[in-house]
Amino acid sequence: MANALSLNTVTLSGDGKSIEILDQTLLPNETKYLSLNKAEDIWEAIYKLRVRGAPAIGVTGAYAYFVLADQIETEDMEEFTAKCAELMEYLNSSRPTAVNLSWALNRMHALLLKEKESRTVAEMKELLKAEAVAIHKEDIEISRGIGSYGFELLQEIGKGAGVMTHCNAGTLATAKYGTALAPIYVALENGWDPKRDLHVYCDETRPLLQGARLSAFEMQTAGVDTYLQCDNMASYTMKSGKIDIIFVGCDRVAANGDFANKIGTSGVAIIAKHYGIPFYVCAPSSTIDMTLASGDEIPIEQRKADEVTEMWYRERMAPEGVGVVNPAFDVTDHDLVTGIITEKGIATAPFKESFEKMGIRPVEKFVDKN
Repeated sequence: MANALSLNTVTLSGDGKSIEILDQTLLPNETKYLSLNKAEDIWEAIYKLRVRGAPAIGVTGAYAYFVLADQIETEDMEEFTAKCAELMEYLNSSRPTAVNLSWALNRMHALLLKEKESRTVAEMKELLKAEAVAIHKEDIEISRGIGSYGFELLQEIGKGAGVMTHCNAGTLATAKYGTALAPIYVALENGWDPKRDLHVYCDETRPLLQGARLSAFEMQTAGVDTYLQCDNMASYTMKSGKIDIIFVGCDRVAANGDFANKIGTSGVAIIAKHYGIPFYVCAPSSTIDMTLASGDEIPIEQRKADEVTEMWYRERMAPEGVGVVNPAFDVTDHDLVTGIITEKGIATAPFKESFEKMGIRPVEKFVDKN
């Protein structure tokens, strides 16, 4: 089986007419790429988690903006701009919690608004393509930077480190390397023995099993000593003394350090605090939303009941008519966080001040004054 690091999560097709995504709903049993060039199909792929992970969704959003804009047949710049704005709003509605999607879409549209007065539509399309490619390349460098800072923490622990993670924030969640699993990949690049020097414990991550299907797949194909555990086994493993550090990803960080990540993350953080285990969030700076004072302002996506009652089972495993609570994310309080690892460095409490020292500022959303 191919090392997951060799797989391309999302790319632009060779002719630039479509997006090529790895369908993650089929992993680990099947490796299949989808070629998408329709707005509805791209929206469905994001919503259905065929492509997932905040950074990868951001890259997808950037490429989608270009691919769909390239299909607009008009030479009138105002008409072109208006149609691009409609497409952007539609794509952004697919996943409301992951800020990278809106960040990438706004960055693409901001470029259009900045350059439209001095460009033809054809020239603008080429600029949008270059911007999407730049976002893709930047994501790889950002993930590599997060991995380097995380590797420094592993070096402090020493070889033989036990690492726990929740959901999947590996290479499959980004353009390459990942966030929470990036320190593992960097350790391997620096010669650490995958069987002796690293021991990774993956929460299965109900109800969509991203830990079981994706993180365990990534780590096993990389040759790392890997263990899968049900979500409700995390306390047992932490108490056993096998866990030295916890790395998780995130979908949005508020200015005070509260953050949203896959449902169940806050429980891991609470247990880690009880046992005194360092708990680190791995977050690209684009994931930090300085316009939000706290996690109370982060919108939480509510998903369909059948993900809990029926998905993955041969037959329904819950009584008909039972109410279902299925939030995709929960918010972890900043006081449970040891540090937030970005490509700019490791932020510690008070987080707002740390972010500001790193040069992270609120990003203005596009405003079309014309």
